[in-house]
Amino acid sequence: MATLLVTGGAGFIGGNFVLQAVADGVTVVNLDKLTYAGNRDTLKPLDGDPRHIFVHGDIGDRALVADLLAEHAPDAVVNFAAESHVDRSIDGPAAFVQTNVVATLALLETVRDWWKTCGSDARKRFRFLHVSTDEVYGSLGASGKFTEATPYAPNSPYSASKAASDHLVRAFHHTYGLPVLTTNCSNNYGPYQFPEKLIPLIIARALAGETLPVYGDGRNIRDWLYVEDHCRAIRRVLEAGRVGETYNVGGDSERENIQVVKAICGLLDQKRPLPDGRKRESLIEFVKDRPGHDRRYAIDSSKLQRELGWRPSVDFETGIARTVDWYLDHQPWVQRVLDGSYRMERLGL
Repeated sequence: MATLLVTGGAGFIGGNFVLQAVADGVTVVNLDKLTYAGNRDTLKPLDGDPRHIFVHGDIGDRALVADLLAEHAPDAVVNFAAESHVDRSIDGPAAFVQTNVVATLALLETVRDWWKTCGSDARKRFRFLHVSTDEVYGSLGASGKFTEATPYAPNSPYSASKAASDHLVRAFHHTYGLPVLTTNCSNNYGPYQFPEKLIPLIIARALAGETLPVYGDGRNIRDWLYVEDHCRAIRRVLEAGRVGETYNVGGDSERENIQVVKAICGLLDQKRPLPDGRKRESLIEFVKDRPGHDRRYAIDSSKLQRELGWRPSVDFETGIARTVDWYLDHQPWVQRVLDGSYRMERLGL
């Protein structure tokens, strides 16, 4: 696919996807609203590159999206645009419904209307890929994994809004014939992640020698997926995924939150010891759990592996070491992010 319209391409996963796609010779029209989690600094390596066209705007702006589609005639739309932090959704669910449901509906309608005007070859070639989350499936017990057939059971305003958007995407395929694909991923980590999320938050606080807050007993389990592996999976689904299908993307790296925090502590103790010689594990502080905190997520990505030949290439130990190194080497990026309204405060109380 020579040209993509990417929405939310200044965010964490979207930004990594854009960097990867442009490096591989794809032209990307990048539409981002630049909310608190959107960061132009992430895209700085693409300054001056004619294959990257950045547009500051909202996916709910039908006129703007229609103009971009008409001008660039993309081979696909890849929709990353979303409010994505569970804690923020607890504080303010309306913003999540507005972006993840209402604005996504506007995007779907605008894309559908443009797609209908395309020639037959372009209509057959076109794809709308919607990037979603494993959180729509709810919470797992001690065993089992989410498959594409797992019933939806969202437990937070964030996951409920993403579930709604997933259903809209499915409906636009079955009602209007729009050639859609959906991916549901496990927890991503890696470069350029906004520091309200667990891994970059712990890195930032541990570097500063501050307390490391861990929700509840720290035994909540997530399947960790290195962001570059996720981006490659999306590209593969775009290339060869079956229209109308959903593909789960997981890292095969289940870890308890406390294990993740202790791994970061150990790496930082090696690379940047505290001046007073303390071990960073001594900074861990268990705090009141988040409301509706799902106990365990785990993704079965065997369909993606079997049908399209993708599998994760970065294990957790390698990925977390790379991630810690990236944040150590990019402290100016982190500080510019923290110059905004976010101050690593507790959200979602």
